[in-house]
Amino acid sequence: MPEIKRFTDEQLEHVIEQGLIYLCACPSQVAQSIRQLRQLYDYQQSCLLAPGTDHRVHQAIAATVQTAHALMEDCMEQVLAIEQWDRTTLDMPADLRQRQMREI
Repeated sequence: MPEIKRFTDEQLEHVIEQGLIYLCACPSQVAQSIRQLRQLYDYQQSCLLAPGTDHRVHQAIAATVQTAHALMEDCMEQVLAIEQWDRTTLDMPADLRQRQMREI
């Protein structure tokens, strides 16, 4: 995506893994949504290269995806701040991990 990504694909994967390990699905779902939006954007870019396509359709989708992507990255920032995830490592905070493990 042409806009600056606040989260790398590797960081998103780490959040998803943390969610799987500790059964905390919400941040993981946000990360998965961001990845899916990136895939949709890439797909639209490939459609723009295909002959005979109406570029307006794919440009409209790509522009909307960029807006949605920015909103979901804002959401991820908020969730990580609220839950006090380590923003450098993107590790789930210990107290949240322990709470999740107790509920299993």
